[in-house]
Amino acid sequence: MSDLAQWVFIVGGSISAVFLTVVVVAQAYYRFRYLDQVVRIFEEKPLFIVPKGKPVPGAEDVHFPTPDGFTLRGCYLRGHRPRRGVILFGPEFGSNRWACLQYTSALLDAGYDVFSFEPRNQGESDTDPAYRPLQWVTDRDQNDLRAAVAYLKKRKDAPAAGVGLFGISKGGSVGLLAAAGDPWVRCVATDGAYATYTTMVPYMRKWVHLYIKSAKRLRAAIPDWFYGLIGLAAVRTAAGRRGVTFLNLERALSRYRKPLLMIHGQADTYIKPEMAQALFDRAATPDAAKELWLVDKAKHNQALAVAAADYHRKLTAFFDAHLAADGDSGVLPPAPPSGRLAKVAG
Repeated sequence: MSDLAQWVFIVGGSISAVFLTVVVVAQAYYRFRYLDQVVRIFEEKPLFIVPKGKPVPGAEDVHFPTPDGFTLRGCYLRGHRPRRGVILFGPEFGSNRWACLQYTSALLDAGYDVFSFEPRNQGESDTDPAYRPLQWVTDRDQNDLRAAVAYLKKRKDAPAAGVGLFGISKGGSVGLLAAAGDPWVRCVATDGAYATYTTMVPYMRKWVHLYIKSAKRLRAAIPDWFYGLIGLAAVRTAAGRRGVTFLNLERALSRYRKPLLMIHGQADTYIKPEMAQALFDRAATPDAAKELWLVDKAKHNQALAVAAADYHRKLTAFFDAHLAADGDSGVLPPAPPSGRLAKVAG
């Protein structure tokens, strides 16, 4: 090695060591000063208007177990035409299983069966006293959705080719996580889905001036990964206090290659459109099989209220393209008597 090359190597190594030292010291300082505030904000629950539905005459009222011993409630609604497929519906945080009807009425008319369920601590499902759910997705939420998929697989009328999944807000986020690891879930549509990292970091950058009032240029120059390290430390702290694991949807989407339709409100002030775009871009689905539909003037989970006709049309077209069959292989039992609910134990 020449003298010049040795000099460049030494200088480069020294600069790298200094930079790493500065980053470590800065991280330690800001975690000490602000980690508690980030944790507190992370654990706050936003004030959503959560729609709930009422029992539907003729639906099957279902209950099924989770691997850790809780009982979840669900409802199975038959399509109004010969069955073209089965769709698992994931309700939003705080909603109930019957809220599915307003979102899936066109799918039922098109011949899709819809199965909706309530995760633990929601609706009429069992309460887990050790779990304090937030809007962020945890391992408990994922396990509950997996239990719903397992229930559908065990039904006598289970479609051999698999099911589609449609989830609202947190229900969509949980659905994407489950679908990434289960080939039986063939495609996913979401409305208002979000993840942890791609939501936290932009908000940390936006509101950091409330805590660090000086050095405006320095704040602007700090890269996203620096904020992300503090944010992830806060997530781990909250997870330890609550006895859960907050799941990384961004990482799961990097291995998700199935058809994907993401619906999102252009006027969403909670999960901003650029956050949805960042999440959508991480999906490994080929471009021809994925779409992000931003609905003009729609706020969080309000796309249906703003553009109902287009909403139902686009949703039905998605499942027609990626799920529908001209009569699937599930064996259909007789429909329950109209006017009352048939109870089916999982």
